[in-house]
Amino acid sequence: MKRLLFLMAVFMVSTGAYAQIESHVKWAYAGKRISPTEAVVFLRATIDDGWHIYSAYQKDGGPIKTSFTFTPSKDYNLVGKLAEPTPVTKFEKTFGIDVTYFEKSVTFQQKIKLKTPNATVVKGQLEYMTCNDKKCLPPDDVDFSVTISK
Repeated sequence: MKRLLFLMAVFMVSTGAYAQIESHVKWAYAGKRISPTEAVVFLRATIDDGWHIYSAYQKDGGPIKTSFTFTPSKDYNLVGKLAEPTPVTKFEKTFGIDVTYFEKSVTFQQKIKLKTPNATVVKGQLEYMTCNDKKCLPPDDVDFSVTISK
C-alpha cells in the first residue's frame, strides 16, 4: 500500500513538472516624449491566432477587462483616460452580453505629464483575460516598466 501511494505521488509530481502554463499574449512597452513636459506610454499586446483579450472599457458583468495600474510617482501624472483603438463588439452567449475585444494585436496608450526634464521610468501592472471560442484562461497579471528618455 505504501509503495502504491509512493508511486502515485511520484506520478503526480512528474506530471506536474511537465505541465506548461498556457500563454497566448506577448506584451511589449515603449515610451515617447512628445514635448518637454509630455510623453505617451505605449503598451502593446500581440495575440495568438484564434485568441482575444478584452477592452479596457468592457462593461461589467462579463469577462475581465484589460486594466492598467500605474505606480504613483513624483516624476509624472497621468493625463486623461487610457486610449485604445475601436474594439470588435460581439454578443457572447457565455456571458449573456455584448463583449468588446481585440484580436491579433492592440496598442493601448496613456498620456503623461512629466514633472522633470530628466529620464523618467513609468512602472505599473496590467491585468488581462485571454479567451478563444472554446475557453477562457484565468486572468493574468504582468508588471511593466517603461523608460521615457530625455
